[in-house]
Amino acid sequence: MTKRRGRGEGSIHFLESKGLWCARLVVGYDSNGMRKRRAVYGKTKGEIQKKLLELQSAAASGSLADPKQMRLIDYLKHWLEDVARLVIRKSTYVRYEGLLRIHVIPHIGGIQISKLQPGQIQNLYRKLEDEGCSPRSRQFIHAVLRKALDQAFRWGYIQRNVCDMIKRPLAPKKTMKCWDAEQTNYFLNIAKPDRLFALYMLAFTTGLRQGELLGLQWSDIDWNNNSLSVQRTVYELRGKIEIGEPKTAKGRRKIELPKAAIAALKAHQEKMFAENNNSLWVFCDSDGGPLRRSNLRKRSFLPLLKSSGLPIIRFHDFRHTAATLLLSQGVHPKVVQERLGHAQISITLDTYSHVLPSMQKEAAEKLDMIFSS
Repeated sequence: MTKRRGRGEGSIHFLESKGLWCARLVVGYDSNGMRKRRAVYGKTKGEIQKKLLELQSAAASGSLADPKQMRLIDYLKHWLEDVARLVIRKSTYVRYEGLLRIHVIPHIGGIQISKLQPGQIQNLYRKLEDEGCSPRSRQFIHAVLRKALDQAFRWGYIQRNVCDMIKRPLAPKKTMKCWDAEQTNYFLNIAKPDRLFALYMLAFTTGLRQGELLGLQWSDIDWNNNSLSVQRTVYELRGKIEIGEPKTAKGRRKIELPKAAIAALKAHQEKMFAENNNSLWVFCDSDGGPLRRSNLRKRSFLPLLKSSGLPIIRFHDFRHTAATLLLSQGVHPKVVQERLGHAQISITLDTYSHVLPSMQKEAAEKLDMIFSS
């Protein structure tokens, strides 16, 4: 016979739909005599057992207040640790935490979550503007705060999400910088002697993100079908190299390679063999590990950019250049979306709308050819 749980013991179970462990504990009763429960989540059973013990200890000490009386600072810490951390990348979590800790909590962290007013959020954005916080950062702060309060609304902690009642801060759209075909070819000629020439060739011919390029392993290259598979991304977090999932669900993708890219990869592999370098990473450091972005930038990208004399652009603008070149050659936007790994084609069309006017002209000329008779 199964032993019945005692009062205050809580329960632990696995949520198959979310792939997470969940612990629930009755922390009191409302005015109608209904049980009030608190839930915590974790990736492993051991982690959730530890969290349940902490929850039980807090309940025993009486420190578990009514969620509606919770201050924003306490709720945001709870949301970051028990919700956001489990479903977003480490780098995204660090950014969320930093924005909330530096820009939100010092101004409105002491307000009870149930007493937040739209005017207080609007006033926060004005103060951040006065402090020199960039428009793009204010937009991102609004998005994070809205997401956190949306969870509080679903849990019943608040009656409304005040972020839904104000407009997000405005930010001017950045003018995209990229090179044309002649400038791109000129840079590649300058970069030919560089140890990372194949990386630049792939950047322009695939449109991969920098972390995706640095995350390539030789097993991802399909020599028989002249293609590569994007499986992971490499990034730096607090000075440490991290290996994570691609940015979006569409990020895991297969990309067909042109002959120029295949030739560059083969030449790169031959150089590595000549150096007795058997690293599994396509682009590696002297120890055979994944290459750091900072080393790529300082030791290769910036020197090449300076020596080329071309207009200064960021490494990420190589991705924009790749997309623009494809679209200007009449490649269908859906194909460009798949190569770039955009979650939706609307992102591709919105990002590269500057290319569309020339495509419209080309479409009209083709229609003339059809109906000229």
